[in-house]
Amino acid sequence: MKKFSTIASIFAVTLPLLSSAAYAGGGQATTEQAQAIASKSKCDFLPEAPDKHVVVRGDTLWGISSMFLKNPWCWPVVWGMNKEDIRNPHWIYPGQIVYFDRVNGRLRLGNPGGIPTVKWNPKSRVQGLGENAIPAIPASVIEPFLSQPLILEDNDLAVAPRIIATKEGRVNLGIGEKAYVRGELDGGTSFQVFRPGKPLHDPVTKAVIAYEAVYLGTVKLEREGTDESDVHTFNVVRAKEEMAVGDRLMPIPPSPILNYVPHPPAEDVDARIVSVYGGVSVAGQNQIVAINRGKDEGLNLGTVLELYNYGAVIQDKTDANKSIKLPDESIGHLFIFRVFNNISYGLIMQVTDVVKIGDAARTPR
Repeated sequence: MKKFSTIASIFAVTLPLLSSAAYAGGGQATTEQAQAIASKSKCDFLPEAPDKHVVVRGDTLWGISSMFLKNPWCWPVVWGMNKEDIRNPHWIYPGQIVYFDRVNGRLRLGNPGGIPTVKWNPKSRVQGLGENAIPAIPASVIEPFLSQPLILEDNDLAVAPRIIATKEGRVNLGIGEKAYVRGELDGGTSFQVFRPGKPLHDPVTKAVIAYEAVYLGTVKLEREGTDESDVHTFNVVRAKEEMAVGDRLMPIPPSPILNYVPHPPAEDVDARIVSVYGGVSVAGQNQIVAINRGKDEGLNLGTVLELYNYGAVIQDKTDANKSIKLPDESIGHLFIFRVFNNISYGLIMQVTDVVKIGDAARTPR
């Protein structure tokens, strides 16, 4: 079977561009036949799946997949993608058409009135490629979390540059004010400011597995320290919260790529919810949670996990000497968008109940 994917700038790909007439009126096979093909990998199509969808601005890979599939994390399966394809950006642009190929149980990408086949053999990444491509999940929801807050698994902040004084002895700093800093800048000029935050405890072992630093804002170097004085002068250019003496500086990370592909993990994962961002104990649709699994367990950007309310252990009312654990109940999916060594941030998707600290996140069934 041929491999089909979307335009990627790193690897060569052959992409059939199918005209809308090719699958008008139901194509050459029924939805049931397409489902029979897909069900071999547990990736069933919806009975009411459309023949095609014209991509518009505001679409996401997850949303488009939800139009065709019972499980949106099956996106790579129905595109015939391999692991290397998943690791590369998945470019789909407004105006292109996603076709439901009922014959082969696949989704395909085309342009209106396009040529039957186009072969792409790119040699290098083109600047700006993907700028207008649709994201995997709503970018506006996760964008602030791609660089803030910061998970600290080692003693990173202990050796980071720190604010040692403020102008005229101010207690707190806001936009436009000066901060005096000591520490190695390593050539950097723009930094994010953090304050050591709460410890994150593993729900199972109860051990502290990381710290979640609080993002305060951004500062820009005005004057670097000299041999006579190793104090650097910074201006506050953005303030989410007020800064103070003792707060730490970290380099601003590079702009992230949002076009990762939703996919299940390569290995079985059994994670637990460590925290709900914002200091609350429960979360719902489009909220951010942290789990106690990360790169060391094979998670990467775009990994999708199934969420479960973790079944409580209760006393059996029919047997006073016996306790019993209730079954875990599936309630939705978690889309992993930022990964550290042993911690990951995920966006809650399609949830049917509240998600609590201690709930489970596992490989989708």
